[in-house]
Amino acid sequence: MLYDVERETMPRDELEELQLRKLKYLVEKVYYNVPFYSQKFKELGIKPEHIKSLKDLKYLPFTEKQDLRNNYPFGLFAVPKENVVRVHASSGTTGKATVVGYTKRDIQIWSELMARSFVAAGVTRGDVVHNAYGYGLFTGGLGVHYGAEMLGATIVPVSGGATKRQVMLMKDFGSTVLCCTSSYSLYLYETAIAQGIEVKELKLRLGIFGAEPWTEEMRLDIQKKFNIKALDIYGLSEILGPGVAIECETAQQGLHIWEDHFLVEIIDPSTGEQLPLGETGELVITTLTKDAQPLIRYRTRDITSIIPIPCKCGRTHYRIERLKGRSDDMLIIRGVNVFPSQIEAILLETEGLAPHYQIIVKRENALDILEVQVEIDEKLFSDEIKHLQRLENKLMRNIKEFLGVSAKVKLVEPRSIARSEGKAKRVIDLRKQN
Repeated sequence: MLYDVERETMPRDELEELQLRKLKYLVEKVYYNVPFYSQKFKELGIKPEHIKSLKDLKYLPFTEKQDLRNNYPFGLFAVPKENVVRVHASSGTTGKATVVGYTKRDIQIWSELMARSFVAAGVTRGDVVHNAYGYGLFTGGLGVHYGAEMLGATIVPVSGGATKRQVMLMKDFGSTVLCCTSSYSLYLYETAIAQGIEVKELKLRLGIFGAEPWTEEMRLDIQKKFNIKALDIYGLSEILGPGVAIECETAQQGLHIWEDHFLVEIIDPSTGEQLPLGETGELVITTLTKDAQPLIRYRTRDITSIIPIPCKCGRTHYRIERLKGRSDDMLIIRGVNVFPSQIEAILLETEGLAPHYQIIVKRENALDILEVQVEIDEKLFSDEIKHLQRLENKLMRNIKEFLGVSAKVKLVEPRSIARSEGKAKRVIDLRKQN
């Protein structure tokens, strides 16, 4: 059963009419209530009455993460601060934190969208949801929590850390749904095995993983190890949090964007020009129902494409392909564009490797050097050096053939690469230190 049948199966023409009404209201709201947007509109010679169709979206200004930092902490609020009931923020590791405010209505909508997402993924009131996303200023933990409660499922608010205890609780509480990052799920698996727990004997049947890009190869690995269905969920703090888009259990192919709340487009990350449906580029999102801090044409830096073909689950909202990486995480190695997810796909297709790796980039004599360190499986660790060298050479050939760039490959001991309880740190770019 769908969570919101009327909205999720709305004919495209009706959905676009709804989007246009909401867009017009949004433009007027930020024009008169947010000085940042008032100035941007005036610089471009745009007034609210100029927006007459969805095609006019391309004339509106972009919003970038730096704009949130420049207006820290509350400069982009569109409502009086006393109407804001919650504030979330990024960690601010590359500068000032990006602050996001929520009204009571925003929290209600967020909870509804997370509940809608859970239903699309196949979660029911009878499920026990093990929530290993972090609680606090990060939106992941509380977003999942409120959605599960609204649906009526049992939520276990474990948050991050204490991995051995988490495994014990999943076993003792009979958890059926696991919510965390894909990389942390594999850490949970390793920990369970080390504790002598047979993972497939847990009651888990579904995993909902987000907060970092992950490949189809990693999905297959997780599904095999846990004997579950693994689905991708997408969200970002600046827009809402988790619940912006999710894969459905029926197709498990592309993430449904909830278009009655978000207007999406794909642009060329270099030029900012809109790209036709189906082409790959940077995802840009406009919030249509956000009260406290609505954003127009927010550049997510996430690389994907829109799938306009209707899904066999019956939902009419567009889907996006699983993220291929980020435009600002893209590595340029001797003129070649390389995404970490491309390297991950090559590694995980290779038998005998563990799904833990790091990409190290450095510069020697003005030349970029790419090194890939990847753990080998316990079973291969005792193999002859000649066999391991052949495996390294095979990986180097595959990376060169598929990506067009040379890389050094170094096989390392099992569990020698640091584990993360949140987003895995895949890339170490030493060029930035020069």
